[in-house]
Amino acid sequence: MAIFGNRIIRDTDGAVLVEVTVMMTITFVFILGAIDFLFAFYQWNMAAKAAEVGARIATVSAPVTNGFNSLSAAVVAGSVQAGDPMPTFTVTCSGNVADGSSGSCTCSGTCTGVSGYNAAAMQTIVFGRSTNNTAKTACGIPSSFYYAGMCNMFDRITPQNVLITYRQTGLGYAGRPGGPVPTITVQLQSIPFKYFFLGGLLGFADINIPPVTTTITGEDICSSASC
Repeated sequence: MAIFGNRIIRDTDGAVLVEVTVMMTITFVFILGAIDFLFAFYQWNMAAKAAEVGARIATVSAPVTNGFNSLSAAVVAGSVQAGDPMPTFTVTCSGNVADGSSGSCTCSGTCTGVSGYNAAAMQTIVFGRSTNNTAKTACGIPSSFYYAGMCNMFDRITPQNVLITYRQTGLGYAGRPGGPVPTITVQLQSIPFKYFFLGGLLGFADINIPPVTTTITGEDICSSASC
């Protein structure tokens, strides 16, 4: 019995197979993990590009809050005269549902006449301009870059992930025709990384892409050619 036990202890048949099995498992985890992390950087880059496109559309589209373009005229009263520096304000808007049909806006500072959420404006920024002047409620395939929205850069973006801020930073003046000239910030938030191989390991599926922000100076802030 002792001889049989010693023989088993000294037996090395199959040792290479065991070692290869262990090492191949570790190697595959590293290889697939590297692919997933490279794809994560790709998603991050696409989110950054989408924020840039959204900010550009926001500068030449109707504001996501109602009454904003009338603010510079509305403040001309009392101590604020036409031609005076524009009083400070910060308006922040975000969508509450995936199709952008409802959302909320908050305003601090001088907010005369500014109230409510403009669903069509948010949908234009996220889903792109429509060829028939009706609001788009989902991401589609644009006929040209002009009709592209944020979702065409990164298809997992919805109005729920978009935070738009209009902030007075010293540009424009009270009584300016066409409204104030804000600095517009578009921020993407709460978008999780999508992993193909590591989704079930170590909670990778719950990791969000860090907030991506782009800031640009407002221009016409109007969707009509008459602007």
